[in-house]
Amino acid sequence: MTREAHIARFTAQEALVCAMVLMSVADGPMSDAELGMMSRMVQELPVFADFHSNEIETVTDAVAKLLNRNDGLDDAMTMLRDALPMRLRETAYLLACEVCAADGDATQEELRFLQDLRIGLDLDRLIAGAIERAAKARFQVL
Repeated sequence: MTREAHIARFTAQEALVCAMVLMSVADGPMSDAELGMMSRMVQELPVFADFHSNEIETVTDAVAKLLNRNDGLDDAMTMLRDALPMRLRETAYLLACEVCAADGDATQEELRFLQDLRIGLDLDRLIAGAIERAAKARFQVL
């Protein structure tokens, strides 16, 4: 079975993309703004230095397959957490916040997902709050 057909474990970079994909589908289908944000971050951030933006589709497909299973979200969160060292868990949360902010105001579903992600990643509430506030400040409009 090819990597594209089945991902049993995420690499750290795939887990970071998984966090973004889960955030983008938390309130329904992925928007163009969210997909654009994900592509830009994969292209620009040092953590994705050897990861190609076309691999987003592979991770997206794997996440979609996970979410179609019973307990799929729990399984995705476990795979995400297991693939990330603690120092990259904050990065995963930041990336999810950036995707959340990409298309305007956060919905209740997105906020609920962020809370679940924070808990799933075992992040301190104050650190998560600071990350959320920074993402909100970056996307303020006049």
